[in-house]
Amino acid sequence: MSNTEAVTSTLMKLAMDGAALRHQAIAANIANATSAGYVPVRVDFEQRLQQARERLEAGETPASVAAESSASIESDAAANTAGAGTVDVQVAQLAQNVVHYQALLKGWSKRMSILSAAINEGKR
Repeated sequence: MSNTEAVTSTLMKLAMDGAALRHQAIAANIANATSAGYVPVRVDFEQRLQQARERLEAGETPASVAAESSASIESDAAANTAGAGTVDVQVAQLAQNVVHYQALLKGWSKRMSILSAAINEGKR
């Protein structure tokens, strides 16, 4: 696998994992919206993805970058005061995240189709 191929695979995997984790965090926020004392959570994988991209461009191996770049769920105490913890806002964020994940999945599917076509044409 070429370096470009490995980098692309790593970044796409990180993006899809981050979107899936964000979905879990938003679902938890919606489920606990009426729970007293609940602190909303968030996932900020865009920052980690950018850091992973910079590390890959600096020459680190995709395996080492992927091992240290996974997103995580963090508490978001500011969401309560800023209104970002309301159910309406969370539902809108959930819908946006679904579209984002679907776009990533479609891109991955097209990428796999291209690789499959290249492999199958090489057999002729």
